[in-house]
Amino acid sequence: MSKNRIAVLALEDGSVFSGHAIGCDGETSGELIFNTAMTGYQEILTDPSYARQIVTLTYPHIGNTGVNTEDMESDRLWAAGLIIRELSPVASSWRSSSSLSEYLKSQNAIAMAGVDTRRLTRLLRDKGALRGAITAGPHASAERSLALARRCPTLTGMDLAQEVTCTRTYCWPLHSGHQPGSAFHESGHRHHVLVYDFGVKQNILRLLEKSGCHLTVVPAQTPASEALIHEPDGIFLSNGPGDPAACGYAIKAIQDILETRIPVMGICMGHQLLALASGAKTVKMRFGHHGANHPVQDLGSGRVMTSSQNHSFAVSDEDFPLCLRVTHRSLFDGSIQGLEHTNFPAFSFQGHPEASPGPHDLLCLFDRFIAAIETCKEAAETPIRELRL
Repeated sequence: MSKNRIAVLALEDGSVFSGHAIGCDGETSGELIFNTAMTGYQEILTDPSYARQIVTLTYPHIGNTGVNTEDMESDRLWAAGLIIRELSPVASSWRSSSSLSEYLKSQNAIAMAGVDTRRLTRLLRDKGALRGAITAGPHASAERSLALARRCPTLTGMDLAQEVTCTRTYCWPLHSGHQPGSAFHESGHRHHVLVYDFGVKQNILRLLEKSGCHLTVVPAQTPASEALIHEPDGIFLSNGPGDPAACGYAIKAIQDILETRIPVMGICMGHQLLALASGAKTVKMRFGHHGANHPVQDLGSGRVMTSSQNHSFAVSDEDFPLCLRVTHRSLFDGSIQGLEHTNFPAFSFQGHPEASPGPHDLLCLFDRFIAAIETCKEAAETPIRELRL
């Protein structure tokens, strides 16, 4: 592994870090964040929620298990860049199909190693998330990186869901198909769930399928009237990148969907959009939550669970609507982590219960969603499947 290719990171405050390129030559910019997870680097890189963000991994030794095709969260790398302390020279897992460096190059990704990530993390903890840029290869320079960093837009007001969403409706499992009103139960699936793709992770789809659901995945901009044509038993609002307040089309669709009384579950961006559709506000966090070791408390039971987190925006406590009830809070900063609607069968969670490789303390939230679907189907009142315009 050659360490001759130079890479330079510069932040908008003028801080400069040097290292060596482990991906392609070129340049990239984005909001710089740090992730404290010890494992799961390929899931992080392929999570659409990291679009337009340069990820710093605080764990010092990265790449020892290589990369495999089964654990990807999407079909491409979405992070704007990667920064690590040390790249493992050996990928020793039997599941590995390539090294991390080979995968980065195949995705035309900009990444660097040899960086003092402890210093960089402390800087971000002191100043909050900063815009940054990496230049790698023969034309790398501090001056070029700094200029790119200071020209980079912030995430506030940026609608990235429409950049990462699917371009057309599809079914999951991918080999299956479903037409409105068809008997998909013959395949062994008990429920039909419609998933709004704001940047959905594939492990969400895998877990919903494992729970007995046939899935129809629709683009982020799909109006409620078009979504309801598929006659879903439940509606899932996925994770995604960017500012949720910029997704007015999704907020309107969710407001319409709530009126049908079809059970709704949201994760991450979906959680924030459900809150906005219910009259709450969202705010940009100082440095966000990114990691696999965040304690969250269930306010009903008092139980504390470890969660995986990846978000730069949060639901605000300011002017909080009466139609929502807070169910979970972060024990790091007290921020809202879970909500339920008091008028409709809808709830949401800010963190990632589906996180792979983990933790899995909050997988019970998927069971709660399935229970809500089953309760709704057993009830005498049938959900309204057409909008009353």
